[in-house]
Amino acid sequence: MTFSRFFYSVSFYLLSPIIVLRLLYRARRAPAYARRWAERFGFVAEATGNKTIWLHSVSVGETLAAVPLVKALQQRYPDHRLMVTCMTVTGSERIRAAFGDTVNHSYAPYDMPDSVARFLNRVQPSILIIMETELWPNTIAACCSRNIPVILANGRLSAKSAAAYSKISRLVRPMLWSMSAVVAQHADDGARFTQLGLPDKALTISGNIKFDLHLNSEVQAKAQSLAVQWRGDNQRPVLLAASTHPGEDELILQAFGQIKAALAVKPLLVLVPRHPERFNDVAQLCEQAGCRLARRSAEQSTAEADILLGDTMGELMAFYGACDLAFVGGSLVPVGGHNMIEPAAWGVPIISGPQLFNFAEASRLLIEGDAMVVCEDAQSLAQQSIGLLTNPQRRTQMGAAARHIAEANRGALERLLAVIDHQL
Repeated sequence: MTFSRFFYSVSFYLLSPIIVLRLLYRARRAPAYARRWAERFGFVAEATGNKTIWLHSVSVGETLAAVPLVKALQQRYPDHRLMVTCMTVTGSERIRAAFGDTVNHSYAPYDMPDSVARFLNRVQPSILIIMETELWPNTIAACCSRNIPVILANGRLSAKSAAAYSKISRLVRPMLWSMSAVVAQHADDGARFTQLGLPDKALTISGNIKFDLHLNSEVQAKAQSLAVQWRGDNQRPVLLAASTHPGEDELILQAFGQIKAALAVKPLLVLVPRHPERFNDVAQLCEQAGCRLARRSAEQSTAEADILLGDTMGELMAFYGACDLAFVGGSLVPVGGHNMIEPAAWGVPIISGPQLFNFAEASRLLIEGDAMVVCEDAQSLAQQSIGLLTNPQRRTQMGAAARHIAEANRGALERLLAVIDHQL
């Protein structure tokens, strides 16, 4: 163990009481954070006789991106079991909703040597596939010492993250040298990984596997049903604000007030906060703004409502297919944006804020392809929304451009699977 990793490990152990306290704090709003703690310290069910593919997805976004990969691995390697891990309660819920009993699931172990060793002894993976950005030094080092290949799939690394990693290069460089492969979304991501120490031979540029999205008949039928229900007899326009964060909801509600005043037919805002523990807080914001609110979880009618609060899990994909215009959150605040490929696949015009570093390449393609517009504040969000909601031809053009871009950039999944085949 290098001195840097030793210091990192000691620091992790010293901080572990604070980590537990943070779990307790989060459990005040999301009680599930108070459960299954043993898994976070490596106490998971022991492996069966099957070979195991361990796939780690941090939270909801990575889990959704992993869905086509998991299904492809299940077809490709039917004699392997899949262990899918995550770090968050919402990620765990999505894993269970997406895969049910077809995969094994637990929380990933904290990156402390004993927790990681305990997990590896019990699971005995043949390979570790990490989705997008979650790199843990002790986990990767432990896999390397056991000759377990480690692949970073759909890898992305923003300039901001690369700058932060460069400050701890003595910890990061050995970690990247231990990686079997990094399959990066874009050449810019790949260049940042190699600058930090990844060997050139370990890098593959694949594109973004989130473009390899399949809209099955079930989700299409659900979207069509919701669209009829929400629009009603007077064909009211539907504006979706998806995956919003603190600080964004207030701006969206300001903009929505202007949108309502400008349109001849009262619009419906479908507002979907990113994290379930915020549902009640956002409901209060809507009511304080003087809006009539319906809640999706209560199956309340939207006929007289101004806003439908999307306070359920697993329905956002269908929501995208039922709206006229989609704002993708995490972009008016410095979160880095969320997956705008999903509305693009439906052929829905997209509005976003300027904070897009998590989806730099996808957002560039959509902006340059005239499928997405960027707003700086509530005023510009209102103006762009009014312009699009009152111009069906413009919406149709943008939606067609979005769908074309989504379809033209598929293929990353097959390139990733080729790398996995080589390592297995």
